[in-house]
Amino acid sequence: MTEEANVTRGPEQLPGDHAADEVDLRRVGIDPDFWYPVARSARLPRGKVLAASFAGRRIALYRGAEGTAYALEDRCAHRQVPLSLGVVEGETLRCCYHAWAYRGNGRVSRIPYLPKGADRPPRGVRSYPVRERYGLVFVFPGDPALAEAAPLPVLPEAESPRHRTMMFERTVRCHYSFLHENLLDMNHQFLHRGVLGRIRPELLGYETGPASVEARYLFVPSGGRKDRGAGLLSGEGRGGADTPDVVTIRTEYPYQTLRDVPESSGSAAFSLWAAYVPEDPDQRVSRVFGLLSIAKPALPGALHLAWPLIRRFTERVFAQDRMAVEAEQRAWDEQGGDWNQEVFPLILDVRKVLRANGAPLPNPPHSHACPQADTCADARGTGVQGDTRHP
Repeated sequence: MTEEANVTRGPEQLPGDHAADEVDLRRVGIDPDFWYPVARSARLPRGKVLAASFAGRRIALYRGAEGTAYALEDRCAHRQVPLSLGVVEGETLRCCYHAWAYRGNGRVSRIPYLPKGADRPPRGVRSYPVRERYGLVFVFPGDPALAEAAPLPVLPEAESPRHRTMMFERTVRCHYSFLHENLLDMNHQFLHRGVLGRIRPELLGYETGPASVEARYLFVPSGGRKDRGAGLLSGEGRGGADTPDVVTIRTEYPYQTLRDVPESSGSAAFSLWAAYVPEDPDQRVSRVFGLLSIAKPALPGALHLAWPLIRRFTERVFAQDRMAVEAEQRAWDEQGGDWNQEVFPLILDVRKVLRANGAPLPNPPHSHACPQADTCADARGTGVQGDTRHP
C-alpha cells in the first residue's frame, strides 16, 4: 500500500478532530438548565403577546396589565392553535380560537361556553420561569425546580452609568458551537482585514476548566485601513491609534464574553456579552443576543456622536462572521458530519467543554415531531402536566 493510500479517508473515517468514540459536537444540544434570553423587553409592552422559541419549543410570551411577563407553551390545550395569536386580558391570555383563558402558570382559568356538569378540561399547558434584566426577557426552559437557584449572568457594565450598552439580536443559521469557536479563535482576523486593517493576534495564554475556557490575546496593529468605528469603539483617543489591545475572551457555559483593554490605558474600552439560543429542534439555527457595553469618554456627548459609526462597524464585522459560520454549517450538512481538521489546542479544548456540558439531541433528529410530547399527551386527557427536560 502506498503512503498516499495510507492517508486516504472515506466517509466511514471522517477527518475531523474528534476520536471515533466521541460524539460529533454538532449533534450535541445545549443544556436547557440555564437562563436564556428569548426577546427584548422593549418588544413586549403591556397587553402584548410575542412568539419565541427555544430548541424547537415554541413559547408564547405575554405581559399582563400589571407589567409582569409570562411564558407559556405556545399552543392551546384545546385545538393546539398557537397562544401567541391570542389576546391579553388582565393577567390572563385568551386563545384566539375559542377564547380559552390561561393564567401565567399555564392553568386554564376559564372556558366561556363550558356547560354545567361537563368534564373538566386538562390542566393546561406548560409554563416557563421568567426573569427580566439588561433589557432582555430570560426564560428557564429546563427543570423548573432548578430555576430559582440558577443565577442570571452578572454584567455590571450593562447597568453602569459610566457605560452605554448597544444591544444585538440576530438569527444565524448554524449550530451554537460554531459561534463559540468563532469568537474564541482570534486567528481569523484576516477575515476582517477590510474593516480592522491588518491585525497580528498573539495568544498570551489560556486557561480551561470543567465549564469554561478563557483566552488572552495581544492585538498588534500592522497597518492597513480600518473602519472609523473600530477606533472609536476601542478608545483610540485614550491609548493612541497604534496601541496594542489586550483582548480577553471567555466561554463560561453557556454564555460568552469579550473584554478589550488598550495596553497603555489599563481600563476596558468595551465589553461584550453574548448568548446563542438554539431555535429549531436540531439546533442548527441560533438566535444571537449580544450586549456591547462601551465606556463613556471624558468628553460629554462624544459617544452619542460616535454611536452610528460604532454600530455600522459592529454590523460589518458580524456580517462577515455570520458568513463564515453559516458556511461551516452548510459544509457539515453536506458532508453529514464534522470533517474539520482543527489544529488549535484552544479550540480543541472549548469543544471538550461544550461536549461535556451539553445535552443529548434526539437521534435521529425529529424536526417534525411534537417538541412538547409530555404536555401534548396531557392535552389528550392524562391531566398531568409533565416536565420536558430534553424533549
